[in-house]
Amino acid sequence: MIRRWGTLALCAAALLPVTAGCVPQGPAPVDGFALRYEKPAAADRAEYRFLRDRAVADPVLADLNGHLVLPYGITVVARSCSGEGTGYDPAAHRIELCYEDLAEERALFERSGSPTSDEELAEVVRETLYHEAGHALVDVLDLPDKGARAEEDAADDFARLMLLRGRPEGEETLLTAARAYDLAAAAPAPAPEVPMDPEGLEEAEDEHAPPAARAEAHRCAVHAEAPTRHPSLATPSRATCAVTWPRTRDAWNRDLAPILRR
Repeated sequence: MIRRWGTLALCAAALLPVTAGCVPQGPAPVDGFALRYEKPAAADRAEYRFLRDRAVADPVLADLNGHLVLPYGITVVARSCSGEGTGYDPAAHRIELCYEDLAEERALFERSGSPTSDEELAEVVRETLYHEAGHALVDVLDLPDKGARAEEDAADDFARLMLLRGRPEGEETLLTAARAYDLAAAAPAPAPEVPMDPEGLEEAEDEHAPPAARAEAHRCAVHAEAPTRHPSLATPSRATCAVTWPRTRDAWNRDLAPILRR
């Protein structure tokens, strides 16, 4: 998700002091992705400890920094977000990873009657981080603006690209994330809420593809990359995946060529 509105972006843009909900920015990394944790709200302490003690985000950032050379730094900040949700702030070159989102994901599995393991929750978080890194790279590369939904789809494609680079563990991460999307699709719809931006304008509706479509796109890509490891994914509806996914993967690789680490 792209964070278009929100206190953080306004604080960074206006250089406001740390008041009225603004949080300290801290030193920005010179280049590449860098991680820091903010003190959690009392309700988020368990999620903070989970992320920090298991070093959930560290392998994602190491993978990104080992693969790409960025012209400037992007900070990944784990924090309590007061309901704003995980997202990328292009004004601050910053990804916010919200502690609350972990609790929501765990609750989603538990309500389904199929509690998730800690490793499965970590996999969902990693897929989310790759997705938000995709937004950051659209910004870094100044890719053409094809609309909000197209960018969300591109960020999902980037997550698939990074996780499917010949690594079975990446395939499992995508399949776990697909399961989480399936559960989200099956969950009762929440009461409608329209968040407001600071000027009183209505925020746009969710620009992501529907959860069921995101789940299927993950499985399609896994099937295309590793059909022999996942024969159960070979259904008639996925007959075209071996053609469509390589096209998408190769398009991202062409875009990334200027910043690939040699």
